[in-house]
Amino acid sequence: MTGGVPVLTQAEDRQAKIVELLRTRNFVDIRTLTEHFDISVATVRRDLGELEAAGLARRTHGGAVNTNQVALDKSNAARAVWKQSEKAAIATVVSGMIVDGDTVLLDAGTTALEVAKKLIGRRNLTLISNGLDIVAELTRDEAHSIYSVGGEYTDTNRSFRGPLAEQFIRQFNVDKLILNAASIDVDRGLICTSTPVNASVARTMIEVSRRVIVVADHSKFTKSSLSVTAKIEDIGVVVTDAGAKSIIDAAPEKLRKKFVIAN
Repeated sequence: MTGGVPVLTQAEDRQAKIVELLRTRNFVDIRTLTEHFDISVATVRRDLGELEAAGLARRTHGGAVNTNQVALDKSNAARAVWKQSEKAAIATVVSGMIVDGDTVLLDAGTTALEVAKKLIGRRNLTLISNGLDIVAELTRDEAHSIYSVGGEYTDTNRSFRGPLAEQFIRQFNVDKLILNAASIDVDRGLICTSTPVNASVARTMIEVSRRVIVVADHSKFTKSSLSVTAKIEDIGVVVTDAGAKSIIDAAPEKLRKKFVIAN
């Protein structure tokens, strides 16, 4: 202690700097940390373990991410302008996975809304959604057969959910599901959402769908959320943007093959 002010140890100082890096980058890999601080892999792992125990970081395969749990969804208006260019790139890739004659179920959310916009002008599609904004977008094009899911309305993401929504969804046999995610935990191999009610609707959508296409921009990889929707290994593909590449590259091979990066 100097002049009554505690002096940080070398490890404490380094760990404080790692936390600062995570605040600006969201994810840092082990190699970057060893080079940045000129320390061993073992020392990095010890630092990350201590930061995780303190609730200041969450370890992942090959590095760590900032701790940022999604307790509540942002408003739909806020999410609509968040990472908009990334969502548009993701939607372009996803629209290419949809072929004429498909029955497509679109989960409520702003990334799925971007996919809906890409489907305007396409022909011979049957489209289903629990998202009010998505249904409004789809009805601009008379070429589609459109079904709107009913149920309890929530203004947070302008969607219909609950038992009535699940009952309606179970009446369909779906070719492609466009599923949103509040967060993706690559370390644990999980796709998550913010509430058990949202997770229940999402799992019902998965049950009736032949292929599940998860859409998630890179910010979803640095958050955690309450409710598990599915395991990554059990869905078809996750389409994301280049911002998630470093996290995906550090994942086990069996999970890496599940991701498609939209450039």
